[in-house]
Amino acid sequence: MPYLRNLRYEDTSAQIYLQDLYNSIVFKDVVKSNNVRDADLLERIIAYVFGGVGTTFSAASISKYFKNENRAAAPETTMNYINYCMDAFLIYQVRRQDLQGKKLLSVNEKYYIADHGIREAVYGGNLKDINLILENIVYMELLRRDYKVTVGKMGSKEIDFICEKKKEKLYVQVAYLLASEETIQREFGVYESIRDNFPKYVVTLDEFDMSREGIKHKNIRDFLLAPDWN
Repeated sequence: MPYLRNLRYEDTSAQIYLQDLYNSIVFKDVVKSNNVRDADLLERIIAYVFGGVGTTFSAASISKYFKNENRAAAPETTMNYINYCMDAFLIYQVRRQDLQGKKLLSVNEKYYIADHGIREAVYGGNLKDINLILENIVYMELLRRDYKVTVGKMGSKEIDFICEKKKEKLYVQVAYLLASEETIQREFGVYESIRDNFPKYVVTLDEFDMSREGIKHKNIRDFLLAPDWN
């Protein structure tokens, strides 16, 4: 949020500002604009989405979770509340694409948040969920560069982002650190069945270049600041 610069990014002032901004968005752009009757349920749904940023789930799975918590939430109501938050640009939905069947899937979407600073100010946990936050940061930069973004599904494997713009296309896999051979195999291995020649990236916080077999490994800072990815 640009106004944070005026606050010199001082922790307490920034947290208060982001909390106030969040409350204003929820009250004016979600509750008031859509005549939401159950503000408490709305807050719980937002907290659930914020907590699971970048993970796949459906309205039905959220409703089931609340049912187990002894809190009624019909899937239709849950989806309506999520849509209200999307209309207010508080969260973004990313659909999954079946790369084998070459079609968009209609269930278990991913959701990302407009600003991870708001998540930290309101709910906390960004440091604990650093892998999810890094993924969220990359997603927002992809949107800023005007890419159409989907999640790629190839059998049991999943590619974080398939990015398309006019004739451009690239694939991006995001991870925290390539700290073990198992992690390296997992992050690079998702591309084994992708036979096209479009750029394929693994983006992490590692400082050393681990590129292999035509797959580009980039430090997240270098990736975000690169003028071109193709």
